[in-house]
Amino acid sequence: MIPPGFLQDLLSRVDIVDVVGRHVELKRGGANLMGLCPFHAEKSPSFSVSPSKQFYHCFGCGASGDAIRFLTEHLGLSFVEAVRDLAQGVGLQVPEEQVSDEERERRNTLRERRKTLGEVLAQAADFYRAQLKASPRAVQYLKQRGLTGAIAARFGLGYAPPGWKTLAGVFPRYDDPALEEAGLVRQRDADSSGDDAAAAGGSSDRGRYDWFRERVMFPIRGVAGEVIGFGGRVLDDSKPKYINSPETPVFSKGRELYGLFEARQALRDKGYALVVEGYMDVVALAQAGFANAVATLGTACTADHVQKLFRFTDAVVFSFDGDSAGRRAAGRALEAALPHATDLRSVRFLFLPPEHDPDSYVRELGRAAFEDQVTRAVPLSRQLIEHAADGADLQSAEGRARLLAQARPLWALLPDGALKRQLLPELARSGGLTVEDLAALWGQSAVGSRPPPAAPGRPPLARRGLAPGRRAPAAVADLALRLLLRHSDWWEQLGAEDQQMLHELGGTHGLAVAWLEQQCVELGPQTWATLANAMADQPWADEAMGWMRSALADEEQTRADLQRVLHRLWRARLEAEVQGLISASRPDRDTLDRIAALNEQIRRHRAGETSGAVAT
Repeated sequence: MIPPGFLQDLLSRVDIVDVVGRHVELKRGGANLMGLCPFHAEKSPSFSVSPSKQFYHCFGCGASGDAIRFLTEHLGLSFVEAVRDLAQGVGLQVPEEQVSDEERERRNTLRERRKTLGEVLAQAADFYRAQLKASPRAVQYLKQRGLTGAIAARFGLGYAPPGWKTLAGVFPRYDDPALEEAGLVRQRDADSSGDDAAAAGGSSDRGRYDWFRERVMFPIRGVAGEVIGFGGRVLDDSKPKYINSPETPVFSKGRELYGLFEARQALRDKGYALVVEGYMDVVALAQAGFANAVATLGTACTADHVQKLFRFTDAVVFSFDGDSAGRRAAGRALEAALPHATDLRSVRFLFLPPEHDPDSYVRELGRAAFEDQVTRAVPLSRQLIEHAADGADLQSAEGRARLLAQARPLWALLPDGALKRQLLPELARSGGLTVEDLAALWGQSAVGSRPPPAAPGRPPLARRGLAPGRRAPAAVADLALRLLLRHSDWWEQLGAEDQQMLHELGGTHGLAVAWLEQQCVELGPQTWATLANAMADQPWADEAMGWMRSALADEEQTRADLQRVLHRLWRARLEAEVQGLISASRPDRDTLDRIAALNEQIRRHRAGETSGAVAT
């Protein structure tokens, strides 16, 4: 955990204009600077950077935040990576938690190893790129696959020439352990035999040999653009068709995605990530106009892959071959995506005809045909049901029971929200049960959610007159939490009644309010960057990030804006109480008096929505 005080000190020393200006061309426009938004495609500048507030905001797409937020959103860095990047720029050392001297030494050693491996991999990438230009055969192969020199240069494609020890002429020491650790050189096993071992023999280097030979090379880049590994493809039909770098301190197949660095801007322009299965698919699709394509690296899609993609976009389309292997891969991707499928995200599944992969499909049938396939991709909800129905005869009770048994662990992976609740009746229909029977079978509440427990010292909702199930409008509650998370110092300025009302919003909003109050009590007011770091491990963090991303251009600046929002929440609450009193029974004189008093309060709150006066 990075100390909050350090983050505040860091942000006070960093100039957001310098940070953003390294990536966006900014021009003075009054008190602020303006430029083309890096988060969506636009032709006229709507992206504003405020030097006085050290804050950016796009009036087109709503993106906003501080310098840390900009680096996490634009470069895809983790929070800690962004903090370290900014700290290095202003000469600060990021404080770490208390660790032993041995642990600190271990971390420093690992950091130096990673730096060394990065330099080795970058040098190898330069060598392979130069070799491609010198190999007519490799160039011809890429041309036959329909690739241009421009697209090859954009992805840094190269060529590993034949020969067991070509890299011996590239690096001063072929026996340098870093070459093996980076996955460029292999060591012959002591009990190896056959042509490979003989060809790689030699006493001086103890049988070391180049891992990549006579292959088109695809550099794999991290989110910051550094080379972390390679994929290599043969020029003919020999096997294995592809080989990858092994696991190293800088490269893990289960966490990295090929083409993600190159696709960053296209992900924002297109609005979704297209996940395919091969290097060539990514490059070919980019040339055909789908620069938002990325690929897993010879392994099944993992939860880490999905989480990384959702740092760049809220929509993902998985593309698979239509054969049985593609269906199995889709099942694994479904399981990886379900825990991250919040109500603000979209996950879909595209199945091409069995005879095609994305590369062959777009080359044979064209861009428009592939675009049409994408628009018809299956939504996650339908894919879950179809996957659960695999092997189940839905014409029999046994088959329907099997569907439900297979669906239950998948459904349980979904985060709580509207999508999960809507799927319950759909699964019930598919399984031949009523939603009440299925809810009882699975131990779930069939309709709505139970009223949240009252906070200590606060009466339950029903005793305060708010009809169960009648919560404040979600969008208004989102806005209230958005303002408070951005300006946590406002929490302590609220009256007790306002604070109590916010606690009783229920659901994720209520959880966030309770957490925010605890943070303010224990640590005092904090910046949004500090709060974002602290909430990362909360189960509702993804939904809270969604509130922040849905910001509007005119909502975030003053406490009067918050007061207007509170008036809207109070009005919704009081109107629900009035409705509850009217529908509960035939109104008597006391009830009518109560309704009249409530209507007078509603009138005052409605007036306060325009003035921003304090809600009481």
